[in-house]
Amino acid sequence: MLLQFSVSNYRCFRTLQTLNLQASGQDKSLPDNVIERKLPGVDGKRWLKGVALYGANASGKSTLLDALRAFQQLVQQSAQRTDPKEPIPQVEPFGLCPGQPEVPTAFAVAFVTQGVRYEYRVAATRERIWHESLRAFPKTKEQLWFLREWSPDTGSYAWSPERPSGFKRDPQLESYTLPNVLFLSKAIASNRPDLEPVFRFFTDQLVFRDLSGGRDFAPDFTLRHVAERTAMYPRIVELLRHADLGVLDARAVEGSFSPDFEHAAKLIALSSSQRATLEQLRKKLPRQPELTHRGSAGEVALPWSVESAGTQRFFALAGPWLDILRNGSTVCIDELETSLHPLMLRALLELMFSASENPNGAQILFTTHNPLLLDATLLRRDQVWFTDKDEHGAAHLYPLTDYQPRKGESLVRGYLSGRYGAVPFLPEGLLGTFAMPPAKAKPHA
Repeated sequence: MLLQFSVSNYRCFRTLQTLNLQASGQDKSLPDNVIERKLPGVDGKRWLKGVALYGANASGKSTLLDALRAFQQLVQQSAQRTDPKEPIPQVEPFGLCPGQPEVPTAFAVAFVTQGVRYEYRVAATRERIWHESLRAFPKTKEQLWFLREWSPDTGSYAWSPERPSGFKRDPQLESYTLPNVLFLSKAIASNRPDLEPVFRFFTDQLVFRDLSGGRDFAPDFTLRHVAERTAMYPRIVELLRHADLGVLDARAVEGSFSPDFEHAAKLIALSSSQRATLEQLRKKLPRQPELTHRGSAGEVALPWSVESAGTQRFFALAGPWLDILRNGSTVCIDELETSLHPLMLRALLELMFSASENPNGAQILFTTHNPLLLDATLLRRDQVWFTDKDEHGAAHLYPLTDYQPRKGESLVRGYLSGRYGAVPFLPEGLLGTFAMPPAKAKPHA
């Protein structure tokens, strides 16, 4: 479970920005939208199941998810580096202050895994790790497991504490850790099981989905469960039926060539050996979904290629969405509404916020431009966050609750009118001063 994420000096974020998923103690609305969990050393015991990020284009909302993914990739890939001179690719500092002294990019995340709360912090330039620390809270008192700090004066790292509580130091492993490699990742590669839960949070519990239609969001995952009739298959079909797509069932079929190719093959007099070769090639094509629809004369199975983009995306999303609910993962999705009707999107979020459908505390962080989701019957006010840029091009992250909207206030109207910021400023429209001047009247002859 993600509790908090902070980032600074990353792309458009110059100063420290923090996303806090602790639910407001004063807001008692939509109790199913929060996770009830008391943690040692933390005031309050309610945590948000989801956050919606609103903002104008290029305001930083997608960058916030990119920053969390960059932190994940830094943890996953760091131990693969063997050249101490290789730059750290996940470090992308704020670029609108050229000539300023170099400042490390910083990431920090607080989370719960296997019943223990952790705080992990990293600050790095492209050349080296400047700071790395891990704190654990198995009980109320903080345990500082390790702290690694680069000293430019000595040209070396200082490690502390000398005798950490709950963690055993390994000076030899510390000395073997390259300056551009995380100690956490190096320790996992060296088989340190005590750090395994922290590493697995980044690799297994943080999930990123891309709805743009790329390979990252192909229908393969859902299709595998349909083809193998796994325990998830009935849930997938149920979700498709309830989505009002007219879908009754789903199955996996052998791949096919394009309709034009199939038509051309029928017109050509193929020999028996050529037909056999064609069938062998057909069998090597990847399987495709085939959805059965309700028609006027009964059930009709349609080829995958004729399904709408919205239906294809919903099918591709169904399996991963149910898997996230089953595993209690934290999923990050940029522009969740892509090719999805607002009512369908609302239904997916209601699944995420349902106490019965989400018993394991899954969470969602998503960016959106859809003002219809600013509905008090769907999202709590502390679940809405904004990003906006100042006059220097630096992005800032802030919650809707900073504006203390009145009970019953129309959040849709307030957002679209710019009351909370985070909307494009277009006083003259996109044409601006480039608008065509009115045509001059021709003089009479």
